[in-house]
Amino acid sequence: MGAEIYTTIGENLARRGAIHSVGDEGGYAPNLFTNADALEIFVESIKQTPYTIGRDVFLGLDVAANYFYKNGEYQIKDKSTPMNDNQMIELFKSLHAQYHLAILEDPFYEDAWPSYKKLMDIMGAQMTVVGDDLLATNLKRLEKAIAEKACNAILIKPNQSGTVTETLKVIKLARDGNFKIVVSHRSGETNDWFIADFAVGVGAEYAKFGAPARGERVAKYNRLSAIESELTRFKK
Repeated sequence: MGAEIYTTIGENLARRGAIHSVGDEGGYAPNLFTNADALEIFVESIKQTPYTIGRDVFLGLDVAANYFYKNGEYQIKDKSTPMNDNQMIELFKSLHAQYHLAILEDPFYEDAWPSYKKLMDIMGAQMTVVGDDLLATNLKRLEKAIAEKACNAILIKPNQSGTVTETLKVIKLARDGNFKIVVSHRSGETNDWFIADFAVGVGAEYAKFGAPARGERVAKYNRLSAIESELTRFKK
């Protein structure tokens, strides 16, 4: 599904005359007017495939708010003036109402604990709120997030912890706190596929490997496919 939709998006960008080169993680980096335009292209492209949003495919946003947070405000293309945290929450409510987002990652800058908690109170039952920059695969920050109910999922990047042992400690704490696990790649990846085995081994709900483009991304998806075949054979 991902590969078919990815190809369709590329075709739609080309048809619109938009840039359709790719970034570090294989995703398209088009010169669109607003962020909402990207979501519209996703919806349009999915409708051109055999798949249905909300049944086969679900949309999510890695907001990465740290990148556009400055002097206590958020500045995005879609708005003519900077927004505060409460205005960002209203934006997320609007996007969720329109696109039925399943996942929202890093919706605020990394130390906006009260805003994360407020968002969880409002939308936590409707979607998965993932902490990446907020948590940094760090035990202390995860403990605080669990105590304050700041999110309900954690992005796991083993190289942030430094060792597999330390990463497993973080995952165990997250499980004990009823958090979902998202095992993630990094932007500067290699063709090593260990991360796919690790995601299956820890029973992660999600794996984040980037777009199905180039060897360092495709290798991980191919490994997942091979693992599925192995597990199916063992079950028989």
